[in-house]
Amino acid sequence: MNDFALLILRTVSSIFMLFAHGLPKLNRLFPSDEISFADPLGIGTVPSLALAVFSEFFCSVFIFLGLFTRASLIALIITMFVAGFIHHAADPFAQKEKALLFLLIYLFLFITGPGKYSLNRIIKIKSSIKLIKFLSE
Repeated sequence: MNDFALLILRTVSSIFMLFAHGLPKLNRLFPSDEISFADPLGIGTVPSLALAVFSEFFCSVFIFLGLFTRASLIALIITMFVAGFIHHAADPFAQKEKALLFLLIYLFLFITGPGKYSLNRIIKIKSSIKLIKFLSE
C-alpha cells in the first residue's frame, strides 16, 4: 500500500509541476522577442530560465516515470529552494507557499525513493535477471 501511495504522490506532483510550471516555462524559452525571467542567482535570465525548464519540465517527466528519480529530485529540490527562499524571500507567505509545498514533497520522495512501481525498479530487476543468466552459463 505504501508503494501505491508513493506512485500517486510521485505522479500527481509531477503532473502538477510539469503542466502548471514546466511547460509554460519551456514555451517561454523560445520566444519571438527578448526573454524576461527572474535571475535570483545572478547567472543571467536565459541560464536561470534554462535551469528552471530543465528541472520543472524534464526532471518532472523522469520523476513521473520513476526513472533517475533521486537525481531528478535533487534538481527540483534546488529549484524549489531557490524559488521559496531566494526569489520569493521578501514576498508574503502565500506567494512562497507552492514552492515550499513542492519542496516538502520532493524532500519526502528523495528520502523514500520512487517505490516499487517505477521504471528504476523494472530496469534493476531486468538487469539482475540478465546478470544471473550470464553467471549461470
